[in-house]
Amino acid sequence: GNVALLVEHPAVITLGVRQKENRLLTDETELSRRGIEVVSIRRGGAATAHNPGQIVCYPIIKLKSIGLGVTDYVHRLEDAGIVLLRHFGLESGTRKGFPGIWVVDRKIASIGVQVQKWVTLHGIAINICNDLSIFEVIVPCGLDGVRMTSLEKETGHREDMRKAKAELGQICIDFFGNKS
Repeated sequence: GNVALLVEHPAVITLGVRQKENRLLTDETELSRRGIEVVSIRRGGAATAHNPGQIVCYPIIKLKSIGLGVTDYVHRLEDAGIVLLRHFGLESGTRKGFPGIWVVDRKIASIGVQVQKWVTLHGIAINICNDLSIFEVIVPCGLDGVRMTSLEKETGHREDMRKAKAELGQICIDFFGNKS
């Protein structure tokens, strides 16, 4: 069946398949000294960062079982994140041509997916209460000048990560449960 893994990663920068050139703003030796690993992976998108306080949701879904194509799946991932943030009192949305979730002009969630034989891999990373300084060493999502934000930064309130993961887990069931 379909599942969703909800995790927090140690400090790591991932470089997706759209990473045309090195968009690291700090050399890898310095990043390693700071305990930040750099990994190239086979998901869509460019550079992003993960660290504790950020929920990374990896849905592993047979798209045909829920009647979705890839584009609709990406939009549904965005919608799931928007519902999660609204649950905690933050209004957010999407921007045409810029995947992910935004609070006005600040990016709060990044999406990078891979689909093999109509099964999804990778997913969405939502900044809840993570240290945003990790994003200063990359060009997030390949977008020059983008400012990253978090639920905590926007609301001034630190949410419990267990509650946030549980809520996102329920939203994933609602959004991606089998339609048969």
